[in-house]
Amino acid sequence: MNEPRFWEMIEAAWSEAGHLVKERDEIASGTYSEDSLDEVFEVLDEMVAALRGQLEALSEADLLEFDRILERKLYEIDRSEIQEFTDGSDDGFLYARGFIVAMGKKYYDTVNADPSKAILDAECEDLCYLPVHIYKDQFGEMPESEITRESASNPAGWKEE
Repeated sequence: MNEPRFWEMIEAAWSEAGHLVKERDEIASGTYSEDSLDEVFEVLDEMVAALRGQLEALSEADLLEFDRILERKLYEIDRSEIQEFTDGSDDGFLYARGFIVAMGKKYYDTVNADPSKAILDAECEDLCYLPVHIYKDQFGEMPESEITRESASNPAGWKEE
């Protein structure tokens, strides 16, 4: 498991759920319509279900590494300037970051570079702990990592002004 495979798995899950390339590209560019956003929200659960199927087939080591990559991606965008555009409490901001990752690499990179492209109140709670739950079901408790996906845990992203 590595980062390119991580993003490939997310894209494969989108393919299984209906892909929505045009709509996801519009969202990543900031030129989306409410209809495009609605279409994405309508199939987001299907995308997560498709990803679940892929994750359940991984080895223990690959599933753990997938989670570490997910955790790192959530941590990297745990920043006040992104929270400013997504809004939400600590949990709400975590779920907003889950949506950013769930949308794929293009949207993730866009929001990481330009937080104003984040969408207010767009959330994907299910992605945030999906590999953790699967790991626990299949292998027991997941080993702790050196970081956390929880909101406001990245000190570089929450500097005092």
